[in-house]
Amino acid sequence: MTSPDSGAGSGRFLPRTYQYVDWTVTDLLCAKGERTVSVVLPALNEQDTVGGVVASVRPHLGELVDEIVVADSGSTDDTVARAIEAGARVVRRDEVLPELSPWQGKGEVLWRSLAATSGDVVVFLDSDLIDPDSSFVPGLLGPLLLADGVHLVKGFYQRPLRLETEVANTGGGRVTELLARPVLAALRPALSGVVQPIGGEYAGTREFLESVPFAAGYGVDIGLLLDAEQRYGVDALAQVNLGVRKHRNRSLLQLGVMARQLLGTMLARSGIDTAEAAAFTQFTQVAGEWLPETSEVFVADRPPMREVLAARPFG
Repeated sequence: MTSPDSGAGSGRFLPRTYQYVDWTVTDLLCAKGERTVSVVLPALNEQDTVGGVVASVRPHLGELVDEIVVADSGSTDDTVARAIEAGARVVRRDEVLPELSPWQGKGEVLWRSLAATSGDVVVFLDSDLIDPDSSFVPGLLGPLLLADGVHLVKGFYQRPLRLETEVANTGGGRVTELLARPVLAALRPALSGVVQPIGGEYAGTREFLESVPFAAGYGVDIGLLLDAEQRYGVDALAQVNLGVRKHRNRSLLQLGVMARQLLGTMLARSGIDTAEAAAFTQFTQVAGEWLPETSEVFVADRPPMREVLAARPFG
């Protein structure tokens, strides 16, 4: 395994930053030993892309990957059928820990997926990826299986911005560059070297993932990053260059709501409670008149899964 990026010591990157993946699947299989790997795809109405993401992982199933699970968050389209056709096991949010009323949001379904999977290592991949690469999973697993003391690996990548029919080579990740990274630099400077702090492609040890709370919504990805750094320090984090990531870009109004939820999670983990300020107002123009549009932004955490499972009177 190649040494991490030589620029890490200057503060430009995390100490464990891998610009190039030079490990092979054979290397990973040798290092894996008795450990097991679960790949989880959170999904909500992703019928056009979920099958392709599952297909990108299937070549590794039975050797490097022990299970592929699509965690469905209440899809009303053909997401579930497409996932099953592609070869994944589907678990529905309401069927995992059914004694707990479900919350909305990505973090909720990721949290519940821990109770529905068994891997010692869990890889999360967003299910809206376009042209996903089969190298994503081996790339994310490298530092976890080949290096000592790593608990969380984030993917980083070029993110094209799709503008109607045009695709700009860069410019994706607007919330990342305008909110997430500036706030990290201000509040948690040790994490300012993370390229894609809110990216949905990452992997972690079950030991870590079951020991920390999960933010219910879009704050889950950065919440886990913040908790991993606080618990273990930056030496337990790694990031790997996965090349190019394409996905469906959202409108600025949608990104605004996402940003507010992310900010709530980031501030909460910095000791600033914003739960009471959950209403978020944006403004849109209709027939020349500006009108307010208010959204309720849910900022809350599920407790560590280890505590929940230990407290269950059954199963």
